[in-house]
Amino acid sequence: MGIADRRLREKEQRKTEIIEAAESLFFSRSYEDVSMDEIAREVELNKATIYLYFKNKETLFATIVLRGIEILKEKYMECMEKQVPGIAKVALMGQAYYQFSQEYPDYLRMIHFYGSERFSKENPCTAEIGKGYGTCRLILRDAIQEGIDDGTIRADIDPFLTSMYLMISFMSILSMENKWKLVIEAEGFSYEQFASEFFRFITPAISSGEKYHSMDVKDLASFGFFLTKYVESVEKKR
Repeated sequence: MGIADRRLREKEQRKTEIIEAAESLFFSRSYEDVSMDEIAREVELNKATIYLYFKNKETLFATIVLRGIEILKEKYMECMEKQVPGIAKVALMGQAYYQFSQEYPDYLRMIHFYGSERFSKENPCTAEIGKGYGTCRLILRDAIQEGIDDGTIRADIDPFLTSMYLMISFMSILSMENKWKLVIEAEGFSYEQFASEFFRFITPAISSGEKYHSMDVKDLASFGFFLTKYVESVEKKR
């Protein structure tokens, strides 16, 4: 390995170390409570060195958000590649978003926080984040189109608009403020039951209703949709 290659590898390794140190701090605290000085101390570098890699704290934060977006995108792509009907892919993508929220709650929090107007639109990462999240929605749109083509999803709905409705719904449910979760719990339901009821509501709403393609949420279990267990608990309660 030549000197240039070694220096490049060392530079990339240092950049990764900075990102991981910052990620640890942002996962444990809010954006405002983390400073570049703390990040520098965590990674044992001079703050001036940090600025050689990242323009400011916002850019570093956005870089970590992109990590989370990539994980969510991979989950959506895995759903899209499954050999199942279009409507099952749609449900599995909703489930993938839910799984992402459970497995990576800190990434989810950071993604939603970055969506606020707190951050500059001039940040080059902003466009990348929008593109990454947009790719997830496009994958969902394509799954809806597949469902229309295979007859499992109604042909009278627009794939773009439906993908927007669903992504916004997923985002709202999974970023719900704690005060609303308390309201749900006060009525005797768990947050998981609330999330599952959404699927029980939306599946018949987009199903084609054709004799051999009409589906309810329980019909999706054979395709790997597991949130139905929460729906069952709701029904027993009633």
